[in-house]
Amino acid sequence: MNVPDIVVTGIGTALPGVAGPADLLRPAAPPGASAADPVDPGALIGRRGLRYKDRASQLALCAAQECLRDAGLLPDGELSVPGTSTAVVVSSNLGNLDTVCEVADGIKEHGVAGISPMALPNASSNVVASSVAIRYGLRGPNLMVCNGATSGLDAMHWGMVMIRAGRADRVVVIGVETSNRYVEGLLGRSAAELLDGAVALVLERASAAAERGAEGLAVLGGYAREAGVDACLDRLLGAPAGAGAGAPADRTAPGLWFVPEGYRGVAAGDVPRHDLTSTFGSASGALGVLQCAAAAGWLSDASGSGRGPAGPVLVTSGSDGDDASAGLLLTAVAGTP
Repeated sequence: MNVPDIVVTGIGTALPGVAGPADLLRPAAPPGASAADPVDPGALIGRRGLRYKDRASQLALCAAQECLRDAGLLPDGELSVPGTSTAVVVSSNLGNLDTVCEVADGIKEHGVAGISPMALPNASSNVVASSVAIRYGLRGPNLMVCNGATSGLDAMHWGMVMIRAGRADRVVVIGVETSNRYVEGLLGRSAAELLDGAVALVLERASAAAERGAEGLAVLGGYAREAGVDACLDRLLGAPAGAGAGAPADRTAPGLWFVPEGYRGVAAGDVPRHDLTSTFGSASGALGVLQCAAAAGWLSDASGSGRGPAGPVLVTSGSDGDDASAGLLLTAVAGTP
């Protein structure tokens, strides 16, 4: 019997119209709000400590608190495990672009004397990850990933690498992007077409989770990063020698497939699929983490309902038009129906 080495033990969201993991596949606005209402971080975690934080950091703090609580790691508002045992990995391609551009604009118009000393730290490329680590006392490795279309799944991969290398027993992985005039101008998209939110997962060594009595929501499996979707799926789902790429009939069919943004191919065969960007907007560096959260929630729900998944859940980010494609497999926790 294969024992899983890394499991997902917590999920947290700070997304419009999402009250919990179940809403990732069927978004429903909370009472008194519409699905289009932006997330108010102060209403979720209180305004103390948020005043000088950029929006990406604020959203990440919200998602991180929820996933830590969901994993049973903040039972009384304080971390219940050694801070050195917990790492942080954040994926965001454009999260603090507004701060960087505002600082550049300020220098251009007023010189360095016109820059706020309170806003300047938010221009750091690692500000989101460091803000989460400081607030929740997570003193393990701290990493920010900005890696294009595959960034979210790459962040998941590096979180798994840290655990397997013995650098941490658990990792909070966060994907966050914001919508503002700088991002809209850079991408040529309206606010309605862009994600403004965050999602977080606790990845944990299965033995560490068992020691504290935590139950896994899903098991993390193989990861691949290749030049295109077909090559990526060959690595994850298998293809007989000599079959070449693009032979979906020769691959193990997943039970559910989260596809890259706008992907219309059939590389994994005719299986149920979800393009979460059609609901939440273009998610850039947050997409892979968002997909994994939805996959873990779906697997947990499938196990709890007794219906069980038909196969592993396949998550892919980055299409053939991007510089790379990445994929990750998640499965139900052993012993569930």
